Amino acid sequence: MNNNKEREREELHKTIWKIANELRGSVDGWDFKQYVLGLLFYRFISENIENYVNENQRKAGITDFKYRDISDEEALLGKSQILEEKGFFILPSELFCNIKKGADKNENLNVVISNVFNNIESSARGSASEDDVKGLFDDFTIDNKLGNTVDERNEKLVKLLDAIGDLNFGDYEDNNIDLFGDAYEFLMTMYASSAGKSGGEFFTPQEVGELLARIVIMDKTSVNKVYDPACGSGGLLLKFAKILGKENVREGFFGQEINLTTYNLARINMFLHNINYNNFSIERGDTLIHPAHWNDEPFDAIVSNPPYSIKWAGKC
Repeated sequence: MNNNKEREREELHKTIWKIANELRGSVDGWDFKQYVLGLLFYRFISENIENYVNENQRKAGITDFKYRDISDEEALLGKSQILEEKGFFILPSELFCNIKKGADKNENLNVVISNVFNNIESSARGSASEDDVKGLFDDFTIDNKLGNTVDERNEKLVKLLDAIGDLNFGDYEDNNIDLFGDAYEFLMTMYASSAGKSGGEFFTPQEVGELLARIVIMDKTSVNKVYDPACGSGGLLLKFAKILGKENVREGFFGQEINLTTYNLARINMFLHNINYNNFSIERGDTLIHPAHWNDEPFDAIVSNPPYSIKWAGKC
């Protein structure tokens, strides 16, 4: 089983690398990650919503139900329940699979995708998940980096949708949660390397993260809360989910991050690992000056790879 999983992972990594190299063109690798990650995340949450609704309907006895095939009007009847459980809502017509289906014939594809992302974010306004969903797509801007004309940008978007849609994540219920998260981690590592970025700025190597988590856990099989005061893209926090199982981090994942882009990536990373909005609290800000989680203490496990070289602006 482990050998099969490793082979799946290796094939996935090869495919992602191929996508990046074929589609990057004139777009800098570090900038290009926003498009790949944004559409990867869009596919994930679309399938996440679909699976949730389909499963509920099949439990109710409607065995051939497919969320992607119903009308938007019918879907809206269940919006409040979906929002309460998942934290966001996507109309059937705006699911990844349905946008991808007619993308090559859609002259307004760039506008359509931008509107879909705005609709996903606005679906959470006024709900308990608003702060967790707000701004998740801020870095996905369809601008001249994708092409000088609308046609060029749309052509690149079609290629991206096709490539990400063709990634093999297997059956949703079986293994694609793990593979979506793994794809994210691989992309982050790959783009950090190709762009010459400082790894510690946003991403701790997986092996180091796992070692840190195992040292903190020792012989525990479950914990209440885990915390990272400089969480970057959230990888260290999620090591506890991987080692213990997310259900064994009983009261959730807490982190703070000062950089806006990385803060958004951390929240996306939580969703990509199927951590629901009510099981994580990622806040933006300088932890040393404005710590955001005083009221959530104590934490059972604290891990961090902070920016040691940054000067302390406090009084001592």
